[in-house]
Amino acid sequence: MAALNASHDREVKLLRETINQLLIMAKMQVQEKDKSDAFGLLIMQLREANQNLVLATFGAQDMQASAEATTVRQTEFLAMLAHELRNPLQPLAMANDLLSKKVDLDPHLAHVHGVIGRQVAHMARLIDDLLDASRVSSGKITLQLAPILLSDIVAGAMEVGQASISQRQQVLRVSMPKEPLVIEGDLVRLTQVFANLLINASKFTHEFGHINIVVRRLDELVEISVSDDGAGIALDIQPFIFDLFTQGFRSLERAQGGLGIGLSLVRIITQLHGGTVDVLSAGVGFGSQFVLQLPLSSLALPSPDIDMVRETHSLPRRILLIEDNADAAEMLALLLTQDGHYVDVRNDGPSGLRAALDAPYDVIVCDIGLPGMDGFQVISSARAALAAPLPCFVATSGYSQLGEFDRASEVGFDHYLVKPINIDALSKIITATIPR
Repeated sequence: MAALNASHDREVKLLRETINQLLIMAKMQVQEKDKSDAFGLLIMQLREANQNLVLATFGAQDMQASAEATTVRQTEFLAMLAHELRNPLQPLAMANDLLSKKVDLDPHLAHVHGVIGRQVAHMARLIDDLLDASRVSSGKITLQLAPILLSDIVAGAMEVGQASISQRQQVLRVSMPKEPLVIEGDLVRLTQVFANLLINASKFTHEFGHINIVVRRLDELVEISVSDDGAGIALDIQPFIFDLFTQGFRSLERAQGGLGIGLSLVRIITQLHGGTVDVLSAGVGFGSQFVLQLPLSSLALPSPDIDMVRETHSLPRRILLIEDNADAAEMLALLLTQDGHYVDVRNDGPSGLRAALDAPYDVIVCDIGLPGMDGFQVISSARAALAAPLPCFVATSGYSQLGEFDRASEVGFDHYLVKPINIDALSKIITATIPR
Protein backbone atom coordinates (compact mmCIF):
# COMPACT_ATOMS: atom_id res chain seq x y z
CA MET A 1 0.00 0.00 0.00
CA ALA A 2 2.80 2.41 0.84
CA ALA A 3 4.46 1.62 -2.44
CA LEU A 4 1.21 2.31 -4.26
CA ASN A 5 0.85 5.67 -2.51
CA ALA A 6 4.43 6.58 -3.33
CA SER A 7 3.85 5.72 -6.97
CA HIS A 8 0.67 7.73 -6.98
CA ASP A 9 2.45 10.74 -5.48
CA ARG A 10 5.17 10.50 -8.14
CA GLU A 11 2.55 10.35 -10.90
CA VAL A 12 0.69 13.33 -9.43
CA LYS A 13 3.93 15.27 -9.09
CA LEU A 14 4.95 14.43 -12.64
CA LEU A 15 1.51 15.39 -13.89
CA ARG A 16 1.71 18.70 -12.09
CA GLU A 17 5.15 19.39 -13.53
CA THR A 18 3.84 18.52 -16.95
CA ILE A 19 0.83 20.77 -16.47
CA ASN A 20 3.10 23.58 -15.25
CA GLN A 21 5.34 23.13 -18.28
CA LEU A 22 2.29 23.15 -20.55
CA LEU A 23 1.03 26.28 -18.82
CA ILE A 24 4.43 27.91 -19.21
CA MET A 25 4.56 26.89 -22.88
CA ALA A 26 1.02 28.14 -23.40
CA LYS A 27 1.92 31.41 -21.74
CA MET A 28 5.04 31.71 -23.88
CA GLN A 29 3.00 31.01 -26.98
CA VAL A 30 0.53 33.69 -25.97
CA GLN A 31 3.42 36.12 -25.42
CA GLU A 32 4.97 35.16 -28.74
CA LYS A 33 1.59 35.63 -30.40
CA ASP A 34 1.26 39.04 -28.77
CA LYS A 35 4.77 39.91 -29.98
CA SER A 36 3.95 38.57 -33.41
CA ASP A 37 0.74 40.56 -33.52
CA ALA A 38 2.57 43.68 -32.31
CA PHE A 39 5.35 43.08 -34.84
CA GLY A 40 2.77 42.57 -37.55
CA LEU A 41 1.02 45.75 -36.57
CA LEU A 42 4.35 47.60 -36.60
CA ILE A 43 5.11 46.22 -40.05
CA MET A 44 1.71 47.39 -41.26
CA GLN A 45 2.34 50.83 -39.79
CA LEU A 46 5.79 50.96 -41.40
CA ARG A 47 4.34 49.92 -44.73
CA GLU A 48 1.65 52.56 -44.46
CA ALA A 49 4.21 55.21 -43.45
CA ASN A 50 6.46 54.17 -46.35
CA GLN A 51 3.55 54.44 -48.77
CA ASN A 52 2.70 57.87 -47.39
CA LEU A 53 6.36 58.88 -47.73
CA VAL A 54 6.46 57.68 -51.33
CA LEU A 55 3.24 59.53 -52.11
CA ALA A 56 4.56 62.64 -50.37
CA THR A 57 7.82 62.39 -52.34
CA PHE A 58 5.98 62.09 -55.63
CA GLY A 59 3.69 64.92 -54.54
CA ALA A 60 6.68 67.13 -53.70
CA GLN A 61 8.29 66.26 -57.03
CA ASP A 62 5.06 67.09 -58.83
CA MET A 63 4.79 70.38 -56.93
CA GLN A 64 8.42 71.22 -57.74
CA ALA A 65 7.92 70.34 -61.40
CA SER A 66 4.74 72.39 -61.46
CA ALA A 67 6.48 75.35 -59.82
CA GLU A 68 9.39 75.10 -62.26
CA ALA A 69 6.99 74.87 -65.20
CA THR A 70 5.11 77.90 -63.86
CA THR A 71 8.37 79.82 -63.54
CA VAL A 72 9.36 78.90 -67.09
CA ARG A 73 5.94 79.94 -68.41
CA GLN A 74 6.13 83.18 -66.43
CA THR A 75 9.60 83.94 -67.78
CA GLU A 76 8.52 83.16 -71.33
CA PHE A 77 5.40 85.31 -70.92
CA LEU A 78 7.43 88.23 -69.55
CA ALA A 79 9.90 87.90 -72.41
CA MET A 80 7.10 87.86 -74.99
CA LEU A 81 5.36 90.77 -73.27
CA ALA A 82 8.57 92.79 -73.28
CA HIS A 83 9.12 91.99 -76.95
CA GLU A 84 5.60 93.05 -77.91
CA LEU A 85 5.86 96.26 -75.86
CA ARG A 86 9.29 97.17 -77.19
CA ASN A 87 8.31 96.85 -80.85
CA PRO A 88 6.01 99.91 -80.83
CA LEU A 89 8.50 101.80 -78.66
CA GLN A 90 11.15 101.47 -81.35
CA PRO A 91 9.54 103.73 -84.00
CA LEU A 92 8.41 106.13 -81.26
CA ALA A 93 11.98 106.50 -80.02
CA MET A 94 13.37 106.87 -83.54
CA ALA A 95 10.70 109.42 -84.49
CA ASN A 96 11.52 111.38 -81.35
CA ASP A 97 15.22 111.35 -82.23
CA LEU A 98 14.27 112.79 -85.64
CA LEU A 99 12.10 115.37 -83.91
CA SER A 100 15.11 116.52 -81.89
CA LYS A 101 16.71 117.75 -85.11
CA LYS A 102 13.68 119.96 -85.83
CA VAL A 103 13.06 121.60 -82.45
CA ASP A 104 14.25 124.97 -83.72
CA LEU A 105 11.31 125.14 -86.16
CA ASP A 106 8.73 125.73 -83.42
CA PRO A 107 9.15 126.77 -79.77
CA HIS A 108 6.73 124.03 -78.66
CA LEU A 109 8.61 121.20 -80.40
CA ALA A 110 11.37 121.09 -77.78
CA HIS A 111 8.79 120.55 -75.04
CA VAL A 112 6.97 117.89 -77.07
CA HIS A 113 10.28 116.15 -77.80
CA GLY A 114 11.14 116.14 -74.10
CA VAL A 115 7.76 114.71 -73.07
CA ILE A 116 7.95 111.89 -75.62
CA GLY A 117 11.54 111.11 -74.69
CA ARG A 118 10.81 110.93 -70.96
CA GLN A 119 7.77 108.72 -71.40
CA VAL A 120 9.49 106.33 -73.84
CA ALA A 121 12.46 106.07 -71.46
CA HIS A 122 10.12 105.50 -68.50
CA MET A 123 8.26 102.75 -70.38
CA ALA A 124 11.54 101.10 -71.39
CA ARG A 125 12.75 101.15 -67.77
CA LEU A 126 9.52 99.54 -66.57
CA ILE A 127 9.91 96.78 -69.15
CA ASP A 128 13.54 96.24 -68.13
CA ASP A 129 12.58 96.13 -64.44
CA LEU A 130 9.84 93.61 -65.20
CA LEU A 131 12.32 91.27 -66.85
CA ASP A 132 14.97 91.90 -64.23
CA ALA A 133 12.50 90.74 -61.57
CA SER A 134 12.47 87.27 -63.12
CA ARG A 135 16.26 87.34 -63.46
CA VAL A 136 16.64 88.22 -59.79
CA SER A 137 14.30 85.39 -58.79
CA SER A 138 16.22 82.85 -60.86
CA GLY A 139 19.70 84.25 -60.17
CA LYS A 140 20.41 84.91 -63.84
CA ILE A 141 21.80 88.45 -63.66
CA THR A 142 25.27 88.44 -65.20
CA LEU A 143 27.95 91.13 -65.41
CA GLN A 144 30.28 92.32 -68.16
CA LEU A 145 33.24 93.37 -66.02
CA ALA A 146 35.82 95.97 -67.10
CA PRO A 147 37.73 98.80 -65.40
CA ILE A 148 35.53 101.92 -65.44
CA LEU A 149 35.67 105.38 -63.95
CA LEU A 150 33.25 106.04 -61.13
CA SER A 151 32.70 109.50 -62.60
CA ASP A 152 31.38 107.87 -65.80
CA ILE A 153 28.92 105.80 -63.75
CA VAL A 154 27.65 108.85 -61.86
CA ALA A 155 27.44 110.91 -65.06
CA GLY A 156 25.41 108.18 -66.77
CA ALA A 157 23.05 107.93 -63.81
CA MET A 158 22.60 111.71 -63.73
CA GLU A 159 21.75 111.69 -67.42
CA VAL A 160 19.00 109.10 -66.80
CA GLY A 161 17.63 110.77 -63.68
CA GLN A 162 17.94 114.40 -64.78
CA ALA A 163 14.59 114.48 -66.58
CA SER A 164 12.66 113.64 -63.41
CA ILE A 165 14.74 116.04 -61.32
CA SER A 166 14.27 118.90 -63.79
CA GLN A 167 10.56 118.26 -64.15
CA ARG A 168 10.08 118.62 -60.37
CA GLN A 169 12.50 121.58 -60.26
CA GLN A 170 14.65 119.89 -57.66
CA VAL A 171 18.23 120.79 -56.81
CA LEU A 172 20.90 118.13 -57.37
CA ARG A 173 24.35 118.60 -55.81
CA VAL A 174 27.28 116.30 -56.52
CA SER A 175 30.49 116.14 -54.49
CA MET A 176 33.31 113.93 -55.80
CA PRO A 177 37.07 113.66 -55.14
CA LYS A 178 39.33 115.16 -57.80
CA GLU A 179 41.32 111.95 -58.15
CA PRO A 180 40.01 109.42 -60.71
CA LEU A 181 38.44 106.41 -58.98
CA VAL A 182 38.41 103.15 -60.97
CA ILE A 183 36.04 100.25 -60.32
CA GLU A 184 36.07 96.86 -61.98
CA GLY A 185 32.43 96.50 -62.88
CA ASP A 186 29.63 96.49 -65.39
CA LEU A 187 29.06 100.07 -66.59
CA VAL A 188 25.45 99.46 -67.66
CA ARG A 189 24.45 97.68 -64.44
CA LEU A 190 26.18 100.13 -62.07
CA THR A 191 24.65 103.05 -63.96
CA GLN A 192 21.30 101.30 -63.46
CA VAL A 193 21.98 101.12 -59.70
CA PHE A 194 22.62 104.84 -59.26
CA ALA A 195 19.94 105.85 -61.76
CA ASN A 196 17.40 103.85 -59.73
CA LEU A 197 18.51 105.62 -56.55
CA LEU A 198 18.33 109.05 -58.20
CA ILE A 199 14.91 108.41 -59.73
CA ASN A 200 13.64 107.11 -56.37
CA ALA A 201 15.03 110.16 -54.58
CA SER A 202 13.32 112.47 -57.06
CA LYS A 203 10.06 110.53 -57.00
CA PHE A 204 9.72 110.70 -53.21
CA THR A 205 10.98 114.26 -52.79
CA HIS A 206 8.69 117.27 -53.06
CA GLU A 207 9.08 119.91 -55.77
CA PHE A 208 12.05 122.24 -55.23
CA GLY A 209 13.52 119.62 -52.88
CA HIS A 210 17.19 118.73 -52.58
CA ILE A 211 19.13 115.62 -53.63
CA ASN A 212 22.80 115.09 -52.85
CA ILE A 213 25.38 112.66 -54.22
CA VAL A 214 28.52 112.49 -52.08
CA VAL A 215 31.51 110.32 -53.04
CA ARG A 216 34.34 109.58 -50.58
CA ARG A 217 37.34 107.30 -50.77
CA LEU A 218 37.82 104.97 -47.77
CA ASP A 219 41.21 103.27 -48.27
CA GLU A 220 40.51 100.52 -50.83
CA LEU A 221 36.80 101.26 -50.94
CA VAL A 222 34.69 104.05 -52.34
CA GLU A 223 31.56 105.20 -50.52
CA ILE A 224 28.73 106.79 -52.47
CA SER A 225 25.71 108.24 -50.70
CA VAL A 226 22.50 109.41 -52.36
CA SER A 227 20.38 111.44 -49.96
CA ASP A 228 17.26 113.60 -50.15
CA ASP A 229 15.00 115.71 -47.92
CA GLY A 230 11.84 114.01 -49.15
CA ALA A 231 9.17 111.70 -47.78
CA GLY A 232 11.53 109.38 -45.91
CA ILE A 233 10.94 105.70 -45.14
CA ALA A 234 8.82 104.28 -42.34
CA LEU A 235 10.89 102.48 -39.71
CA ASP A 236 8.90 99.24 -40.01
CA ILE A 237 9.55 99.07 -43.77
CA GLN A 238 13.30 99.74 -43.69
CA PRO A 239 14.37 96.14 -42.88
CA PHE A 240 12.52 94.97 -46.02
CA ILE A 241 13.14 97.91 -48.34
CA PHE A 242 15.54 95.93 -50.55
CA ASP A 243 13.20 92.94 -50.90
CA LEU A 244 11.57 92.30 -54.25
CA PHE A 245 8.23 94.13 -54.74
CA THR A 246 8.52 96.01 -51.44
CA GLN A 247 7.22 99.58 -51.63
CA GLY A 248 6.80 102.35 -49.16
CA PHE A 249 3.92 104.76 -48.79
CA ARG A 250 2.39 105.99 -52.04
CA SER A 251 0.35 109.14 -52.16
CA LEU A 252 -1.93 109.82 -55.11
CA GLU A 253 0.49 112.28 -56.68
CA ARG A 254 3.11 109.52 -56.73
CA ALA A 255 0.92 107.10 -58.64
CA GLN A 256 3.80 106.46 -61.06
CA GLY A 257 5.62 104.76 -58.19
CA GLY A 258 6.98 101.84 -60.21
CA LEU A 259 6.96 98.10 -59.62
CA GLY A 260 8.87 97.74 -56.34
CA ILE A 261 11.80 96.15 -58.18
CA GLY A 262 14.42 98.91 -58.38
CA LEU A 263 15.86 98.71 -54.87
CA SER A 264 16.05 94.92 -55.00
CA LEU A 265 18.14 95.29 -58.17
CA VAL A 266 20.30 97.89 -56.41
CA ARG A 267 21.18 95.39 -53.66
CA ILE A 268 21.69 92.40 -55.99
CA ILE A 269 23.91 94.28 -58.46
CA THR A 270 25.90 95.93 -55.67
CA GLN A 271 26.52 92.57 -53.99
CA LEU A 272 27.58 91.02 -57.31
CA HIS A 273 30.25 93.74 -57.46
CA GLY A 274 31.48 92.81 -53.97
CA GLY A 275 29.86 95.83 -52.37
CA THR A 276 27.24 96.68 -49.78
CA VAL A 277 24.25 99.02 -49.63
CA ASP A 278 22.42 100.37 -46.57
CA VAL A 279 19.46 102.67 -46.01
CA LEU A 280 19.23 105.40 -43.38
CA SER A 281 16.06 107.31 -42.56
CA ALA A 282 14.66 108.78 -39.35
CA GLY A 283 11.18 107.89 -40.58
CA VAL A 284 8.34 109.34 -42.63
CA GLY A 285 8.92 113.01 -43.43
CA PHE A 286 12.63 113.03 -42.61
CA GLY A 287 14.20 112.18 -45.96
CA SER A 288 16.34 109.16 -46.75
CA GLN A 289 19.93 108.23 -47.50
CA PHE A 290 21.28 105.22 -49.37
CA VAL A 291 24.96 104.44 -48.79
CA LEU A 292 26.89 102.13 -51.09
CA GLN A 293 30.43 100.87 -50.69
CA LEU A 294 32.30 99.32 -53.63
CA PRO A 295 35.86 97.98 -53.87
CA LEU A 296 38.28 100.09 -55.90
CA SER A 297 40.34 98.53 -58.68
CA SER A 298 44.00 98.93 -59.53
CA LEU A 299 43.41 97.95 -63.17
CA ALA A 300 44.24 100.52 -65.86
CA LEU A 301 41.55 101.91 -68.11
CA PRO A 302 41.76 100.84 -71.79
CA SER A 303 43.00 103.67 -74.00
CA PRO A 304 41.12 104.23 -77.28
CA ASP A 305 42.96 104.58 -80.57
CA ILE A 306 42.27 108.30 -81.00
CA ASP A 307 43.88 108.56 -84.44
CA MET A 308 41.79 105.68 -85.83
CA VAL A 309 38.60 107.18 -84.40
CA ARG A 310 39.34 110.59 -85.92
CA GLU A 311 40.20 109.07 -89.28
CA THR A 312 37.05 106.97 -89.64
CA HIS A 313 34.46 108.99 -87.70
CA SER A 314 33.33 111.29 -90.50
CA LEU A 315 33.31 108.74 -93.33
CA PRO A 316 29.89 107.53 -94.54
CA ARG A 317 29.10 103.82 -94.26
CA ARG A 318 26.99 101.55 -96.39
CA ILE A 319 24.32 100.12 -94.11
CA LEU A 320 21.76 97.37 -94.72
CA LEU A 321 18.77 97.60 -92.39
CA ILE A 322 16.61 94.44 -92.14
CA GLU A 323 13.49 95.23 -90.12
CA ASP A 324 9.90 94.03 -90.60
CA ASN A 325 8.31 96.89 -88.64
CA ALA A 326 7.86 99.41 -91.46
CA ASP A 327 7.58 102.44 -89.14
CA ALA A 328 10.70 101.48 -87.19
CA ALA A 329 12.67 100.81 -90.40
CA GLU A 330 11.62 104.12 -91.92
CA MET A 331 12.50 106.18 -88.85
CA LEU A 332 15.88 104.51 -88.31
CA ALA A 333 16.78 104.80 -92.01
CA LEU A 334 15.96 108.53 -91.93
CA LEU A 335 18.16 109.03 -88.85
CA LEU A 336 21.10 107.15 -90.36
CA THR A 337 20.71 108.95 -93.69
CA GLN A 338 20.74 112.32 -91.94
CA ASP A 339 24.04 111.25 -90.33
CA GLY A 340 25.45 110.91 -93.86
CA HIS A 341 25.27 107.13 -94.32
CA TYR A 342 23.90 105.17 -97.28
CA VAL A 343 21.03 102.97 -96.12
CA ASP A 344 19.19 100.12 -97.84
CA VAL A 345 16.07 98.68 -96.20
CA ARG A 346 14.57 95.20 -96.44
CA ASN A 347 11.49 94.02 -94.54
CA ASP A 348 11.90 90.23 -94.39
CA GLY A 349 14.59 87.61 -93.91
CA PRO A 350 14.97 86.19 -97.46
CA SER A 351 15.15 89.58 -99.19
CA GLY A 352 17.53 90.81 -96.49
CA LEU A 353 19.86 87.86 -97.09
CA ARG A 354 19.77 88.41 -100.88
CA ALA A 355 20.65 92.08 -100.40
CA ALA A 356 23.52 91.16 -98.04
CA LEU A 357 24.95 88.80 -100.68
CA ASP A 358 24.40 91.10 -103.67
CA ALA A 359 26.27 94.20 -102.48
CA PRO A 360 29.09 95.05 -100.06
CA TYR A 361 28.00 96.66 -96.77
CA ASP A 362 29.98 98.02 -93.86
CA VAL A 363 27.22 97.39 -91.31
CA ILE A 364 24.18 95.10 -91.37
CA VAL A 365 21.55 95.95 -88.75
CA CYS A 366 19.21 92.98 -88.52
CA ASP A 367 16.09 92.38 -86.44
CA ILE A 368 15.80 88.92 -84.88
CA GLY A 369 12.08 88.32 -85.40
CA LEU A 370 11.65 88.41 -89.19
CA PRO A 371 9.16 86.76 -91.56
CA GLY A 372 10.51 84.06 -93.87
CA MET A 373 13.85 83.66 -92.04
CA ASP A 374 14.70 84.89 -88.59
CA GLY A 375 17.71 87.10 -87.96
CA PHE A 376 19.81 84.20 -86.69
CA GLN A 377 19.33 82.32 -89.97
CA VAL A 378 20.01 85.44 -92.06
CA ILE A 379 23.31 86.28 -90.39
CA SER A 380 24.62 82.71 -90.10
CA SER A 381 23.91 82.22 -93.82
CA ALA A 382 25.49 85.58 -94.71
CA ARG A 383 28.65 84.85 -92.72
CA ALA A 384 28.98 81.46 -94.38
CA ALA A 385 28.64 82.90 -97.90
CA LEU A 386 30.49 86.23 -97.70
CA ALA A 387 34.23 86.61 -98.14
CA ALA A 388 36.40 88.64 -95.78
CA PRO A 389 36.36 91.39 -94.74
CA LEU A 390 32.92 90.81 -93.29
CA PRO A 391 30.54 93.64 -92.39
CA CYS A 392 29.74 94.44 -88.77
CA PHE A 393 26.60 92.51 -87.83
CA VAL A 394 24.30 94.25 -85.33
CA ALA A 395 21.27 92.46 -83.88
CA THR A 396 18.18 94.39 -82.76
CA SER A 397 15.45 92.70 -80.75
CA GLY A 398 12.73 93.15 -78.19
CA TYR A 399 14.09 90.07 -76.36
CA SER A 400 16.73 90.67 -73.70
CA GLN A 401 17.26 87.24 -72.10
CA LEU A 402 20.80 86.04 -71.61
CA GLY A 403 20.16 83.07 -73.91
CA GLU A 404 19.31 85.41 -76.79
CA PHE A 405 22.60 87.27 -76.36
CA ASP A 406 24.53 84.01 -76.32
CA ARG A 407 22.77 82.63 -79.37
CA ALA A 408 23.32 85.90 -81.28
CA SER A 409 27.02 85.72 -80.50
CA GLU A 410 27.19 82.08 -81.57
CA VAL A 411 25.64 82.70 -85.00
CA GLY A 412 27.97 85.63 -85.66
CA PHE A 413 26.42 88.90 -84.49
CA ASP A 414 29.03 91.38 -83.28
CA HIS A 415 26.60 93.46 -81.23
CA TYR A 416 23.14 93.02 -79.69
CA LEU A 417 20.91 96.06 -79.10
CA VAL A 418 17.62 95.78 -77.22
CA LYS A 419 14.67 97.81 -78.50
CA PRO A 420 14.04 100.66 -78.31
CA ILE A 421 17.64 100.89 -79.43
CA ASN A 422 19.80 103.78 -78.29
CA ILE A 423 20.71 105.70 -81.44
CA ASP A 424 23.90 106.99 -79.79
CA ALA A 425 25.00 103.41 -79.05
CA LEU A 426 24.30 102.39 -82.65
CA SER A 427 26.15 105.45 -83.95
CA LYS A 428 29.22 104.52 -81.88
CA ILE A 429 29.14 101.00 -83.31
CA ILE A 430 28.84 102.34 -86.86
CA THR A 431 31.61 104.91 -86.52
CA ALA A 432 33.89 102.30 -84.93
CA THR A 433 33.51 100.16 -88.08
CA ILE A 434 36.22 100.71 -90.68
CA PRO A 435 34.63 101.38 -94.10
CA ARG A 436 35.26 98.73 -96.74
